[in-house]
Amino acid sequence: MNEQEIDLLDELYFVQSFKDVKSALDWKDEDVQKHLYSLNQKEYIKMLINHDEEYDGNKELNSIPWNDLYFLATKKGLLEHNGF
Repeated sequence: MNEQEIDLLDELYFVQSFKDVKSALDWKDEDVQKHLYSLNQKEYIKMLINHDEEYDGNKELNSIPWNDLYFLATKKGLLEHNGF
């Protein structure tokens, strides 16, 4: 896990919108999207339509409606993040 992924997971202990994550990290859209995508591929985060319903739509990087989604670290992601 790289430094950016660690910083991103720091923000995802609780459900966060794309806007909130971007604002907290002060990264470009493309950078946030790239790292969210990578973490989702590793099953370290969930992409959500709302606070409790998982996004099952298109999973291609450029087709994901980033601004409409929420994100949350998974148990697997939190364990990796905390070095277990």
